[in-house]
Amino acid sequence: MSKLVGAVAIAGGGIAGIQSAIDLASSGLKVYLIESSTTIGGKMAQLDKTFPTLDCSMCTLSPKLAEVARHPNIELMTYSEITGIEGEPGDFTVTVKKKATYVDYDKCTACELCVSKCPVKVPDEYNEGQNNRKAIYLAFPQAVPRVFTIDAEHCLYLTKGKCGNCQKACENDAINFEDTDKEVDINVGSIILNTGFEPYDASNLEQYRVDHPNVVTSLEFERQLSSSGPFEGHVTLADGSHPKRIAWIQCIGSRSPEIGRNTCSSVCCMYATKEAMVAMEHDLDLETTIFNIDVRAFGKGFEEFYQKAKNEKGIRFINSRPSGVEVDPVTDNISLKYEAEDGSGIKREEFDMIVLSIGLTPSKSSKNLAQIAGVEMDDNEFVKTKIDSPLETSKPGIFVCGAMQAPKDIPDTVADASGAASKASSLLSSVRGTLVTEKKYPPERGMGDEIRTGVVVCRCGINIGNIVDVPDVVEYAKTLPHVAFAKEEVYACSTDSLAGIADLVKEHNLNHMVVASCTPRTHEPLFRETLMEAGLNPYLFELANIREHCSWVHQNDKEEATKKAKDIVRMSVSRANLLQPLYQEKIEFNNNALVLGGGIAGMTAALDIAEKDFKVTLLEKESELGGMLLKFTHLQDGRTTKEVLEPIVQKVESNPNITVHKETELTEQEGSMGNFKGHIKGANVDEDIEFGVAIIATGANELEPEGYFSYGEYSNIITQSQLEQRLDEGVDAKNVVIIQCAGGRNDERPYCSRACCTVAVKNAIRLKESDPDRNITILYRDIRTFGVWEELYTKARELGVVFMRYTEDNEPVVSEKSVRVYDHLMNMDFEINYDLMVLSAPMVTPETNELIAPMFKVTLDANRFFLEAHIKLRPVECATDGVFLAGTSQAPKLVDESVSQASAAASRACTILSRDFLETIGNVSVVDSELCIGCGRCTLVCPYKAPELKEVTVETEEIVYITKKSEINPAVCKGCGCCAAECPTGAITARHFTTPQIMAVIKAYGEGI
Repeated sequence: MSKLVGAVAIAGGGIAGIQSAIDLASSGLKVYLIESSTTIGGKMAQLDKTFPTLDCSMCTLSPKLAEVARHPNIELMTYSEITGIEGEPGDFTVTVKKKATYVDYDKCTACELCVSKCPVKVPDEYNEGQNNRKAIYLAFPQAVPRVFTIDAEHCLYLTKGKCGNCQKACENDAINFEDTDKEVDINVGSIILNTGFEPYDASNLEQYRVDHPNVVTSLEFERQLSSSGPFEGHVTLADGSHPKRIAWIQCIGSRSPEIGRNTCSSVCCMYATKEAMVAMEHDLDLETTIFNIDVRAFGKGFEEFYQKAKNEKGIRFINSRPSGVEVDPVTDNISLKYEAEDGSGIKREEFDMIVLSIGLTPSKSSKNLAQIAGVEMDDNEFVKTKIDSPLETSKPGIFVCGAMQAPKDIPDTVADASGAASKASSLLSSVRGTLVTEKKYPPERGMGDEIRTGVVVCRCGINIGNIVDVPDVVEYAKTLPHVAFAKEEVYACSTDSLAGIADLVKEHNLNHMVVASCTPRTHEPLFRETLMEAGLNPYLFELANIREHCSWVHQNDKEEATKKAKDIVRMSVSRANLLQPLYQEKIEFNNNALVLGGGIAGMTAALDIAEKDFKVTLLEKESELGGMLLKFTHLQDGRTTKEVLEPIVQKVESNPNITVHKETELTEQEGSMGNFKGHIKGANVDEDIEFGVAIIATGANELEPEGYFSYGEYSNIITQSQLEQRLDEGVDAKNVVIIQCAGGRNDERPYCSRACCTVAVKNAIRLKESDPDRNITILYRDIRTFGVWEELYTKARELGVVFMRYTEDNEPVVSEKSVRVYDHLMNMDFEINYDLMVLSAPMVTPETNELIAPMFKVTLDANRFFLEAHIKLRPVECATDGVFLAGTSQAPKLVDESVSQASAAASRACTILSRDFLETIGNVSVVDSELCIGCGRCTLVCPYKAPELKEVTVETEEIVYITKKSEINPAVCKGCGCCAAECPTGAITARHFTTPQIMAVIKAYGEGI
């Protein structure tokens, strides 16, 4: 390898490309983010809400878009595509074709004058053709980059030499009809492919009548639900009325070998459930029905979400697949004919609207790009990878993530993206920082003698604007004390609005800023950085939440919502007027890592970090590395677990940057990100350690299903892991029954264990292949062989494995040699004899989770798995900074998913380890030592253990004595203010939440009563 280039090319600017770019750029590498459309954001930008939390999709995505746009080490190349790749790992030359936009991005200010003058109307792709855009357009309001593009296929000037209105209207001379396509070469060290997916084209299946105006695809329905959609969030029929009965048909373009689409798309069951729930929030009287083969609610929180939809919201789930949509030739009404679940025959139901849940298919651009890159693809036209290396393509130095590798949802895609970033950067650790630049901010301006506060009220599309009278709130804000300027924005978080806020600060000489919009959890950092770009201290900002706290909870009372919005703005302005500049401290830190758990996730994370030249301590409580995988013998692809584990164990134990301690546990831990201190104790070690980040990869165990289906009563009833051990020795049973969900998906363990169905089907195939005459029956509630593993399910049925559904309220009854099960289709009981019964038991958490969680101040969820910071966009991070999750410690998952998430955790950890220094927050609590009486109550209430009692010497005129005083570690303090509230003498001040500031808010509230 003669040359290494400290840059990475990323093909695809969806959420995967965005996450990879942020990770790499934050780790000291230059990034070229190449996107074929006019904006980054991908399909996530089209979604209304995300499951299972029902968060606004754009609200969680928008800060990421802005972060990419602002990052000095990310070069955006939109409306571009890769046309050539040459070179070798560490030194690739990538040829990029930049398509002509006919708009000078440097001159365009997105004023929209051009749009108002354009006479051409074109179906809007963003809204799935349900309304129109102009020939010069912006994909959506928050688009990044926020500049317009001319559609050359529809522009009158470019097609017929007529018009040119946009050029005449543009005051900045940004329109250039002479623009041409250009090719540029970029030099990079590695490449990540993640060009996403295309929704299946439902018009290929004529029987589902997508040509009927009231039959829509799931993505069309998603846009109807969205407040920024074609009907402003109102689900609308062709005649303009609203439907009262809606049906969803699952697996359109998925699980259909007859059309060459044999994979499960992994997301459809959940997005249909989400869409039905959101639609019912819009209309409480709406009747919703989801027709499905199986409900594949396999992800974290998904099963609980499904049960809530079914049992609390009243959504009907019917296990039947209608063969098509019938249209009445007289009334044009639409109906579905299906086989009833109770075996009573064929039924027909009429619906006002039918939604086709379309699957995820490989995009044409993905196939073309794979060919250019020279990487292998599988039979389903996804990029081919291995279970133990799910992010690595067949070509060294080129990596893949997201739906280009297999159908998957957002959290798995985000984890993949961070994991791919880890793999791409491992190769380039020695040239980290060679091509990057540090972002520079203007000098901080003084505050002056006069308080001048600016107020921006956000409409958030119609999320706020349709409920709250925003212009009225703006006019009210102008009357408040010290408000020098107030205005409204459609989307305050869009890149042009952020730039506009910075301009307002300068133009009106503002020294405090209030934005009335949404939650500070996602958007406060965005606006604070905007103040820094304007030369203001970031702590002179206040965010008034008039969405979650107002418009969303008062949708049926617009007048009161507007009044409350005024109250919130008044209170926020009162506090903002008293805000003072605060400053962060730079602190040194330890750039070693600790990994808890020596399973495949822990080992992968340790190796990924070590390959970037950071030191790692790996703790394993057992005597052997390998974790839960040691209990199983084969993977889904036929390879043995030994083939996979032995090489990685050898790499870990021989890596000079990794110190392995077996039969060892962490017994104590304190400190914070960058400066953790712990004590480890084991068979051969008993010592203190220091580290900067920690990755929790403590794994999960297979439940011993005592009390379920007679387990423990008869010797011929075993678990899947026990079956795998026997399979290697040979199984002589002629009749085998496998029962799914043995101890799972119940009140005690309401979650789905994700891997059980795939493992059961894999083992059924092994049993059948070893003896084709063997009778195998799998009793299941839903078969959840999601993604590419649907092919295993197909193969098992082809081999003669019998599948019978049972329900939770009518479970199989097991005796020593037979099992009785009710078949709902035949409407009768069956008695099945067996020689061997195998129970698919769920994964459960180890008891050590209860000890580790309080050490790191992290939370366990209701099922005792570790809780991530955000289920969609921060799936490997804990709320505690510097602590990350990998593998089944976070939730049940398959091996390839654990490996991918482990690399993701390593990537996120390395964004910290690769820094030159860490910074504290500015709004820490401080102690007035003269008022402190050393009672220690602050040390008891702090959730982060930031206060500490220390001995000090006090000198007075009469006496010198030693006492204890509280001291707060700014590196640990999170500014929550618990200590200030608890202090009996008022010795502690929570900066940014001082008593005068809080009292001003209370007084302002009182003015509205």
